[in-house]
Amino acid sequence: MNWKSLLPLLRKEFLLEFRQRYAISGIVLYVFSMVFVVYIASIKVSPPVWNVLFWLIILFASINAVVKSFVQESGARQLYYYQLTDPVALILAKIIYNTLLLLVLSILAFGTYSIVSGNPVKDYPLFGLVLLLSSVGFSIAFTLIASIAAKASNSATLMAILSFPVILPILLTLVRLSSIALRLIQDTSYNRDILNLLAIDVILITLTFVLFPYIWKD
Repeated sequence: MNWKSLLPLLRKEFLLEFRQRYAISGIVLYVFSMVFVVYIASIKVSPPVWNVLFWLIILFASINAVVKSFVQESGARQLYYYQLTDPVALILAKIIYNTLLLLVLSILAFGTYSIVSGNPVKDYPLFGLVLLLSSVGFSIAFTLIASIAAKASNSATLMAILSFPVILPILLTLVRLSSIALRLIQDTSYNRDILNLLAIDVILITLTFVLFPYIWKD
């Protein structure tokens, strides 16, 4: 892989985002809308319900954030990238950018959600680690699936269908880890769950590096 092209490609992702602010604005609006719906429901959210609703917000916000990774770029621009750079460097730049984007959205969602529904988190270091791991896992999985779905006409629907079996083990592990951070589960052996998440990320990133060059040629 040509590592010299990684930083320019990463810079390109940030420049595109700043030029098309409506995309990130729509995602932020979605997060605030979901939190506001919980607020106007005027219900007392118990910690287990808080945990589930929080990850539902993060999940759908992540899909909306990452689906545009390839859809927003025209075929001519993608052909230009194909002639100019290495496909592995391109997909890695998108994964890094999406990871940072999802991490910011997760922190924003956690802050606003905690204001309107309370904050039952007891172990903040563990919960912060869970947010980081979720951003990395969702970014790798959704970026790969977005590259496949972009080849179809209805990419958003196809992405939701393809991502379900891939993201389900990641989501279940994240819910379990956050339950430990909320003290809903008394478990001191959560290191195994963290290792499982890291193993899933390694498998997904390996598949991405192997499959994306073939997807990119199509």
